[in-house]
Amino acid sequence: MLYVFLLYALFASVFTISKTALQYSGPFFLIGTRMLLAGVILFTYQFVFNRQSLRLTKPIWMKLLQLALFNIYLTNVCEFWGLRYLTSFKTCFIYSLSPFISALFCYFLFSETLNLKKWIGLLICLIGFVPILLSQSAGEELTGQFFIFSWAEISVITAVTLSVYGWILLKQLVNEHGLSPLLVNGISMCIGGTFALVHSFAVEEWNPIPTTNVPIFLETTFFLIIISNLICYNLYGYLLKRYSAVFMSFAGLTTPLFTALFGWLFLGENVTWTFYLSFSLVVCGLWIYEQDELGKVNFLKKMQKLPNP
Repeated sequence: MLYVFLLYALFASVFTISKTALQYSGPFFLIGTRMLLAGVILFTYQFVFNRQSLRLTKPIWMKLLQLALFNIYLTNVCEFWGLRYLTSFKTCFIYSLSPFISALFCYFLFSETLNLKKWIGLLICLIGFVPILLSQSAGEELTGQFFIFSWAEISVITAVTLSVYGWILLKQLVNEHGLSPLLVNGISMCIGGTFALVHSFAVEEWNPIPTTNVPIFLETTFFLIIISNLICYNLYGYLLKRYSAVFMSFAGLTTPLFTALFGWLFLGENVTWTFYLSFSLVVCGLWIYEQDELGKVNFLKKMQKLPNP
């Protein structure tokens, strides 16, 4: 159980470290450097130590390019741009939309059915996001508004949506084409990181590089690579073998709480009452949504315990 909470505390620290790094570096340069270095590490490990073959077909390369474009480049560009104006805990909380966007993707793209209980849970969760989205800081007001949302909020919501689509592509490459997740991530990070660096060359001031404090930039980039790219996703995969996806979904709701704590301690961010109201509603909606999945898990466990005929 300790490793579960450690995992989500580490996930939360990524938002705090990223917010700090953006104070000293251009967002595109930060994204490109981090992703390219992490991609090279993963790719080298797979190619040198695991002898992974690179004889990939054209359809696979097309999916890898899509993964690099959507899940690495555009997702991080939208997230980091929004993070410059939002608090770290609000950005993290918006990322809690991921499971619900995934459910909608599955409903519209793969014709997966949702029963009444799941629709009620989704509706409560979406209502739960309204208070925190309506509560806007002075920083995000500078970005302007579209309807009731700031452009910073819209940017992070876009990042979450693109990230979900990227996970679908990753699952297809791993399950349907038999590729290693490390190889897929390594290649997509290298390509997506290159996209971000080209973008940085075009719009950021290189004098000699777009960072105002090289030591802090190197330190934050190092921690982002180690924690996010190398530790968290591997630890998550390990924990999924020990705990159910339902339990991991509920445990994942501790991430915004950890982020709020870290933001208050290290960034001086003020955690408002709207955060706790939204958090409570989302937990309630997720509990209702996951009741059906929990019932399926318990039923399968009971069936496994029955003696064979």
